[in-house]
Amino acid sequence: MTAMSGRLGGSRTAAGLLAAAVGCAVLTGCGSGGDGMQKADTNLTPQVRSQLAAIAGLGQGRSTVVTASGASVDVYSAPTDNQPSSTLASPNENGVKRVFLVQAKMPGWWQVLLPVQPNGSAGWVRADQVSASETPYRLVVSRSQHLLRVLSDGKQIAAESVAIGTSDTPTPGGRFYLMELLRPPNPNGAYGPYAFGLSGFSTSMSSFDGHKPVIGIHGTNEPKMIGKDVSHGCIRMTNDAITRLAQTVPLGTPVDIIA
Repeated sequence: MTAMSGRLGGSRTAAGLLAAAVGCAVLTGCGSGGDGMQKADTNLTPQVRSQLAAIAGLGQGRSTVVTASGASVDVYSAPTDNQPSSTLASPNENGVKRVFLVQAKMPGWWQVLLPVQPNGSAGWVRADQVSASETPYRLVVSRSQHLLRVLSDGKQIAAESVAIGTSDTPTPGGRFYLMELLRPPNPNGAYGPYAFGLSGFSTSMSSFDGHKPVIGIHGTNEPKMIGKDVSHGCIRMTNDAITRLAQTVPLGTPVDIIA
């Protein structure tokens, strides 16, 4: 997790570069689709198996995602409130449309996870301000196994080794979602060819290089460090692996980071 600065100009597949703690740079507008992930057979501890089993049972493997349909989304503490507690602009500062992972539904309303601190924050958004879709995918990151697993409709379709945060700057646990897909200006640099920004933040740092300490999943120019505790909290994959992931899963996909 390292900040960068710069600018890449003007198309729908590139936006101004944000010096953000996720260490991820320019918006690609990358689509997703296809099933290019590698399969892997890795022995798991009973604790991790138990957590995976519990996660796989949520929502029968599918999740609802809502996307802002206008220039902003009002967030309410409860659907009975008359006034929003906050408003989030869309697109965000990186030029990406706001997406949210749905937790619950009421007539005219969606309860969603929010990409704000503290981690796990939720709120209600009006159905007329967003459009809804489904994703069959879920990512599960086991920190003890240094493993990212890709589930589709509750079934594992791939697994990739990852690096995670150090003991001083650990990768936080919990449920998050893929908030944005970015393309660093140098695909052979520290962040590889792609970087997902998550809806979560470091719990050990209040800021990073003057910005919020957003957690990301990105590539690396140090593949020998995969499988180790080396980052400021971000999840690192090989460049081949992050490319496959970027071509497979859509924004809004839930990410469960477990022990």
